[in-house]
Amino acid sequence: MGEKVVPIAIDPDPLAPYAICPGWKVGDLVFLSGQAAIAEDGTIVGGDDFDLQLGQTMANIERVLQAAESDMSKVVKVTIYLKDMANFPKIVDARKKYFTPPYPADTIVEVSSLALPELLVEIDVIATT
Repeated sequence: MGEKVVPIAIDPDPLAPYAICPGWKVGDLVFLSGQAAIAEDGTIVGGDDFDLQLGQTMANIERVLQAAESDMSKVVKVTIYLKDMANFPKIVDARKKYFTPPYPADTIVEVSSLALPELLVEIDVIATT
């Protein structure tokens, strides 16, 4: 294939205890692992507050993208996992806050649980460099 494939490294890496790479650069594309409200020290941010969890999740996405020499303006695809679809209007507001037109392609699904029981939202993205 000839594409350069490089793991994205962040330090500290709150996903390391779970044997998860934050993401991969494949040629000019960046694939992030699902990001959630996990602080750099591994603690869950926000408790039952969806807005706080979403803010931390987006900050984590920005952090990993920056490590990959990318940014939010280069995100082309977003997949969002919600524990409660009642938060969908907040996701629409977040799209307008964190992205600009043309907005990324998007998939959103409600799930019964995420990797850690305290998590309310998880988001993975694909971006360009």
